[in-house]
Amino acid sequence: MMSNQKGFSLAETVIALGVMTTGIIGAAGVLVTGMQKLSSSPADVIVTQKATQAVESVFAARDSKLLTWAQINNVSKGGVFLDGPQPLNLPGVDGLVGTADDAAAGIEYTDLPNQEIALTSYTRQIAITDVANENGMLRQIVVTITFQDGPTKRSYTLTTYISSYA
Repeated sequence: MMSNQKGFSLAETVIALGVMTTGIIGAAGVLVTGMQKLSSSPADVIVTQKATQAVESVFAARDSKLLTWAQINNVSKGGVFLDGPQPLNLPGVDGLVGTADDAAAGIEYTDLPNQEIALTSYTRQIAITDVANENGMLRQIVVTITFQDGPTKRSYTLTTYISSYA
């Protein structure tokens, strides 16, 4: 008597379980990466805003004639913007971030839903350099925000250019 019963062999079952396990492990990896990105998202927004704030204050100082062209530079080059990484302080009396009067204004805070966070682990560096072959009429502004994100030190850099013409 011949049996017409059909089913899966042990080898087919093992192969199917292997394929399914590989898919589940891959999906778990994507989920973990997504959760890491989601947890760092507020910090990414903060650094983007603080770098943009620094650039906008330089442009506003030029446009309002608060600073002369010569003053739109780092202190080491005769300007008003401090050299090197600085604590993320509020703008001082002059209304510009990254200048000597910021220390008296104190550290910046940010409001996230249901919490206010002091930005004590953040630093901001504003580096201003003349662009070659432009006769000192065009400068590059590089704002770098560095911060601690859990065990990882991260940084965000914004580069723009400013001309002497308002």
